Amino acid sequence: MPIHVAITRKVLPGKEEEFKDALRRFLGDSFLHGGVHGAAMMTALPGSENREIGILRTFADQAERDAFYNSKLFKDWEAYASTLTEEPIYRELTGLEAWFRSPVPPPRWKMAVATLCGVYPTSLFLTYVIGPYIQGLHPAFRTLIVAGCMVGLLTWGVMPQVTKVLKPWLSGRSTVNK
Repeated sequence: MPIHVAITRKVLPGKEEEFKDALRRFLGDSFLHGGVHGAAMMTALPGSENREIGILRTFADQAERDAFYNSKLFKDWEAYASTLTEEPIYRELTGLEAWFRSPVPPPRWKMAVATLCGVYPTSLFLTYVIGPYIQGLHPAFRTLIVAGCMVGLLTWGVMPQVTKVLKPWLSGRSTVNK
């Protein structure tokens, strides 16, 4: 299953352009590592005083993520980048933010439709599979069980597949050959 990592770096004053240029080169070079499936840089609008740079990375799986972060390429980058930025913050994305990970997120209505495409069949599945076994329980406890199963199935199974299938539509890119 793909792994998504968000990194935030605050660039030292006066080092913004040097860091952005170096990061662009590094992002390109990082695709030479086979398990890197995506990388993007997010910056503040021109003229902003914000010196934070966001980096989103997608890896094939945990093994590829670990191999990349243990590689000489990454260690050399980290040594250089640490001279231009404060200590970075790394977060692995696992919830809704990972389902719709993109430098330019889709419109909210498309995210809602994609979520419905995952929630509706999952709720039907849970109703028929676990419903008969929990019908005698208190309604609050039944709801807790269904909600817990729903969140787990959506997070680790259903939504990664829904967003993969709907990616061209979500991103606004057509898959039709012209």
